[in-house]
Amino acid sequence: MRPAWRHAVSATQWAAGAWLLAAIRTPGPRPPAAGGAPRRRVSVLIPARDEASSLPHLLASLAAQVEPPDEVVVVDDASTDGTGQLARRAGVRVLESSGPPAGWSGKCWALHQGQAAATGELLVFLDADVTLSADGLARIVAEHDRQGGNGIVSAEPYHRTVRPYEQLSAVANVVALMGTGAFGPLGSKSARDRPMAFGPCLAVDRATYDLIGGHAHPDVRSKITEDLAMARRARQAGRPVAVLAGGDAVAFRMYPGGLRQLVDGWTKVLATGAGGGPRWAAGLVAWWVTGAILAAVSGARAAGVACGLLRAGPSSPGEGAVTYVAWAAQMGWLFRRAGRFGPPTAAAFPLPLVVFLACFARSAVKIGLGRELAWRGRSLTGR
Repeated sequence: MRPAWRHAVSATQWAAGAWLLAAIRTPGPRPPAAGGAPRRRVSVLIPARDEASSLPHLLASLAAQVEPPDEVVVVDDASTDGTGQLARRAGVRVLESSGPPAGWSGKCWALHQGQAAATGELLVFLDADVTLSADGLARIVAEHDRQGGNGIVSAEPYHRTVRPYEQLSAVANVVALMGTGAFGPLGSKSARDRPMAFGPCLAVDRATYDLIGGHAHPDVRSKITEDLAMARRARQAGRPVAVLAGGDAVAFRMYPGGLRQLVDGWTKVLATGAGGGPRWAAGLVAWWVTGAILAAVSGARAAGVACGLLRAGPSSPGEGAVTYVAWAAQMGWLFRRAGRFGPPTAAAFPLPLVVFLACFARSAVKIGLGRELAWRGRSLTGR
């Protein structure tokens, strides 16, 4: 390929990434309450399986809300680490689950039990590794109010990394946002044909939940990506579906248990969720990822030539270095939109890129060959 064409192709790939996350939308502020206006009863439902290290942080953040929920229900999904006892000591309601029946995923069964016991008009499902800012719940509720008080509003939490290995999630977190197609200049309107949702923080009114069959619907209850299935059900029923980025309102620490947990976690969700959003968004993501791979190769080749390890090829080392720097700069901008990822991670972006590609390939192979996907000691089935 001629240099001019090569540069043009690389530019379109770079632009695809910029387009996909050009207009990140986070939960807006809650407007002042109208005098005398009734407030909907809000129930927060949390599925928890061996979450003793994460759950206390979520419960503490819920206790500190400026507008606390009317009830918090934790469904202890056969935990062996004292998760249920910790929740009881925090003063919230705890339901015990002995595990899912055949044909159900553990999370769907836990949330089905939780919603059956809840009394709220608005159900807010939160994963146990999520934390909220002091006004985070109020902002999620406000977003649901802004779309008429019906349908689904969900947010992909901002990834709050702590240990160095957690930086390896950077590319996967960015791709999760890109794949929705909702954060480009056209906003969520461009993703109406194949709506997505983020299960870690999902709000749905009781009427919509019951209308679409909730987590008990056959199209939902066995799925690893139950959030996508619920979003599709809601859209088919004519209810609005909105996705947000967590920003400073909703955060999580995804895989605090080490590198193996990180790999297993991303293996569980990457291929199962691939293509769940608009097809055009999936195509742009693939185009962007291809460009990132080529930029990493260009950078490595330029470094090899500069060190005398490789012979100069058709393109000069300077061109390869410029390409690499341009992509590293974009990675820094993209990473900051998804989580707490520092400049060194952007400079070394081939590392989280390789982890993303490896986890995606591992996930696709397992699904394609019908091999078991496992999480927290439990076999997972279904897409």
